[in-house]
Amino acid sequence: MQTLYMQEFQKIVGAENVLTGQEDLFCYSYDATPGYSHLPEAVIIPENVQQVSAILKLANQHEIPVYPRGSGTNLSAGCVPLKGGIVLLMNRFDHIIDVDLENLVVVTEPGVIVADLNNLAAKHGLIYPPDPGTVATATLGGTIAENAGGLRGLKYGVSKHYVMGLEVVLANGDILHTGGRNVKDVSGYDLTKLFTGSEGTLGVITQATLKLVPAPECKKSIMAVFKNLDNAGKTVAGIIAAKITPATLEIMDNATIRTVEDYAHVGLPLDAEAVLLIEVDGMPEVVAKEANEVLRVLKTNHADAIQVAQNDAERDKLWAARRAALPALAKLRPTTYVEDATVPRSKVPEFLREVSRIAKEFNVTIGTFGHAGDGNMHPTIVCDSRDLKEMESVKKAMNEIFLSAIKLGGTLSGEHGIGLGKLPWMEQQHGSKVMDAMKSIKRALDPNLILNPGKLVGEC
Repeated sequence: MQTLYMQEFQKIVGAENVLTGQEDLFCYSYDATPGYSHLPEAVIIPENVQQVSAILKLANQHEIPVYPRGSGTNLSAGCVPLKGGIVLLMNRFDHIIDVDLENLVVVTEPGVIVADLNNLAAKHGLIYPPDPGTVATATLGGTIAENAGGLRGLKYGVSKHYVMGLEVVLANGDILHTGGRNVKDVSGYDLTKLFTGSEGTLGVITQATLKLVPAPECKKSIMAVFKNLDNAGKTVAGIIAAKITPATLEIMDNATIRTVEDYAHVGLPLDAEAVLLIEVDGMPEVVAKEANEVLRVLKTNHADAIQVAQNDAERDKLWAARRAALPALAKLRPTTYVEDATVPRSKVPEFLREVSRIAKEFNVTIGTFGHAGDGNMHPTIVCDSRDLKEMESVKKAMNEIFLSAIKLGGTLSGEHGIGLGKLPWMEQQHGSKVMDAMKSIKRALDPNLILNPGKLVGEC
């Protein structure tokens, strides 16, 4: 990048907020996705929307790539500055502007940590339901840009269901305001939903109006062990068929069960093919009724063991197994790939068997856990990226996993996004015409292709 341009950026945000040292550039050359890294030419830290607008105007004029970034917890290489340029670090946008208890909405900046918003909401008996695994570190802007979900996605949905309005800066510096505090709004194209999940390729989010919901009064957690994977699959279908929508309905396969038990010693049976973790929430009388119905479905489908938490301590112990899944698998090897291929929930058992077959065929270690209730699976490959021969097998296994998900009527991502990591399979899922339509939207809003170029839709 020319020195002249750097001086112009320094005038906008101050020289101390334009980082060009090699150690700084290295720190922002990667995100939480293994195997992807590229040095930016500068890291710029704005403090307000006017600065973001001025930065984008200048970058657009000189066709300098810009990569919006929050905490860098992305799992699809969405934050990697593939073509150099600028990392636009949004962490100083960390203020909750307004908590509107009459309308049950909150207006917040994108650098606010998701857990901090939930802690504030809890003081008012409310929750912001999207709860990604990185809830303690992920920023709201990043989770909105990725349309993140979490364990509560089955009942409560993902980020797009709670984003009511956005302030977005376009590539040319224009500041847009979409949506608002209205519960119903069908006046024109739904631009709020367009920017939600766009992975920073269409605009930079600088403010969001989000819906809050009342926190449930009561919760009941149940763990069920299955020595037959099909019975676990039938149970998932049976719970939904019984017109029950649990807050969470999680599954772990045998490889994950064995790893978790060795790591956390929570009492999981090593011969189980699957463990289901189920939680229903709501009014006490409703929870009691739904929990009893869940138990009936479990018994009908031959669960080999059932454990019901009787208090918060027992509930925490049950969920310790699920919380331990990723750290237990990550401890096995130096490199961890956490994917999130999603299939129709009726296809979960078939997908799990396919992943097991793929692991054996390519001699790689894969543990699968995830959100059985909505079919969002997390095949997690543990390996050593320094072993080039092993990495060839890992790439082949990943390819088979994604192709299997597509073949089963699934999708490449349920909550992690596409970024760079899943881009090679996008046309196989969507077809060329859909990809062309997506690229047309990108070119219309970002004709110079400066915003997070090369991500989500690839080259335009």
